[in-house]
Amino acid sequence: MSLEIQWVLDNEQLARLCRQWCQQPYVALDTEFMRVDTFYPIAGLLQVCDGREVWLVDPLRIDDWSAFAALLEKPEVVKVLHASSEDLEVFLHLAGALPAPLFDTQLAAGYLNIGFSMGYSRLVQQVLGIELPKGETRSDWLQRPLSELQVRYAAEDVQYLAELYVALGARLSAEKLAWVLQDGAEQVGNLRRVVDPRQVYRDLKQAWRLQPQQLAVLRELSAWRETQARERDVTRNRVVRENSLWPLARTQPGDLVSLARIEDMHPRTVREDGETLLELIHRAAALPEGDWPEVLPEPLPLEVSTLLKKLRAVGQREAQRLDIAPELMLRKKVLEALLKTGYPDGPYQLPESLRGWRRELMGQALLDTLEPQP
Repeated sequence: MSLEIQWVLDNEQLARLCRQWCQQPYVALDTEFMRVDTFYPIAGLLQVCDGREVWLVDPLRIDDWSAFAALLEKPEVVKVLHASSEDLEVFLHLAGALPAPLFDTQLAAGYLNIGFSMGYSRLVQQVLGIELPKGETRSDWLQRPLSELQVRYAAEDVQYLAELYVALGARLSAEKLAWVLQDGAEQVGNLRRVVDPRQVYRDLKQAWRLQPQQLAVLRELSAWRETQARERDVTRNRVVRENSLWPLARTQPGDLVSLARIEDMHPRTVREDGETLLELIHRAAALPEGDWPEVLPEPLPLEVSTLLKKLRAVGQREAQRLDIAPELMLRKKVLEALLKTGYPDGPYQLPESLRGWRRELMGQALLDTLEPQP
């Protein structure tokens, strides 16, 4: 495919092209963005290829993304991306929409056992035999004008992405293609779920060590931190460093001097939000016992490593049979969730996170592996 680069610089042109792309069987998509000290990614460029032409959409010139959102959500058009997690965040923040169906070429490579979590350049070289230049990944994508090297890099990325889709799609069985799309849909679904700020505390390191009254403080602090990061559009650690949350909840300082002594507490945080943090701590600490969270379960002990190895072997056997990268089969978090349903003596239940074809093909084998041996 010869490379023809066209710019999209206004709302009307983008809307017209999106109507055109909605008639295609697929579009390859890529983004360039900046995310140094912000909560949300700042889009610097969107690249689109339908297999014939490449368009570079300038998000600094567009303020109506409704047509692009409609393209992302049109079920008849496959959206092709590579290692799509960060691109999905860009789409969600920019257009309020996510791609469906989603074909991730990195996932497809895993299902073809070409490699797991392969970088884009390596996959292009492996499948298409093309050596890509080092690229402009650390460029300032918000500068204008973009350099010729930046433009060429961005355009080639999405051009070869379209070619990868055709090449990989031809090698995937109908079953494996369905699994690639299933995994894409799950990734999109996970991002659609709105995180409740009041539940964030459950995932913080060492939270399980705290008593219910201390957990009530941790819950309020982490919920405030999450909300403030979104509202201010800054990183969570810019609001309060994560390493400070657990000692804050445990010791519950009552004045600014004590607050400043908390582990990893940034002086800026004390200066800008110290009084607010003290008020949050005081209010949460005074909650009646009925409003305290329950104690969190302890992490699985080290002894489960033997069981985890046996469970992973179920996935490895199935991966060998199906000729799939074994890392794609069973995620450690899923296996740990399974063990937590009944460790140490059972009975065990398949966790909700084991879904789709994995549950169907390996669910019973996992349960059988955990059955006590006579």
